[in-house]
Amino acid sequence: MDFGAAIFFTDYSMGPIALARALEERGFESLWAPEHSHIPLSRQSPFPQGGDLPKKYYDVMDPFVTLAAAAAATTRLKVATGICLVVQRDPIQTAKQVATLDQVSGGRFLFGIGAGWNAEEMADHGTEFKSRFTVMRERVEAMKSIWTTSKPEYWPKPVQKPHPPVIVGGAFPHGARRAIAYGDGWVPHARRPAYGDVLGLLPQFRTMLSEAGRDPATIPITIFGVAEDPDLIRRYRDAGAARLVFNLPPARADEVLPVLDRCANLTRQAAR
Repeated sequence: MDFGAAIFFTDYSMGPIALARALEERGFESLWAPEHSHIPLSRQSPFPQGGDLPKKYYDVMDPFVTLAAAAAATTRLKVATGICLVVQRDPIQTAKQVATLDQVSGGRFLFGIGAGWNAEEMADHGTEFKSRFTVMRERVEAMKSIWTTSKPEYWPKPVQKPHPPVIVGGAFPHGARRAIAYGDGWVPHARRPAYGDVLGLLPQFRTMLSEAGRDPATIPITIFGVAEDPDLIRRYRDAGAARLVFNLPPARADEVLPVLDRCANLTRQAAR
């Protein structure tokens, strides 16, 4: 089982270069960066985790820029969008950004995607909330075509073949079905009420894989927002999760590194 860490990069957080190096030094497999283009002041959509929307959502930096910096500062660490809001993006330009980041990282990019939850943010990009899942699939399929077809001749292609893993985020069962239909992995979130008990859903997910004729090895499970609980981590491992991702605070190194050290210790315990 691999371990990653996710952070909202902001102008008051630890930077991507320093954090990426710290993760690689501690044996982490991946760094995940989320995305919000903006948060409209007129937002009515409820925050999925409940309560007020944290400030980091308003201030988060562009994931492709921060991850490129992280990739350039490391040699083994994978860099990942967690998640990229493809329904708010032009698929042609996004396909080029994905291919470019996969090239500059030497094939270390994981393309985590999702439809998002903020209806007002989507509307500012011309996407209707009710159509978001249809739009997401259409844009993923368009990007796959761009990455894998031979024309145009000078289009940058990813290092990974046929393309970087498309890891689909979403709740059970609908998000899981979308991951099975056109993804290379599923990302449930451990700390969002809509997901329920993620651990208890994994056997059902494997049943869905079998019914769909998908090989479980081709669609690994990444669990986001994992608690710092050694027993729970072992249970995720024993249930077959391929990767666990810890959330880091959007803070400076003096606050982030102690959290990272605790998480690194947990990863060593899980390996025993």
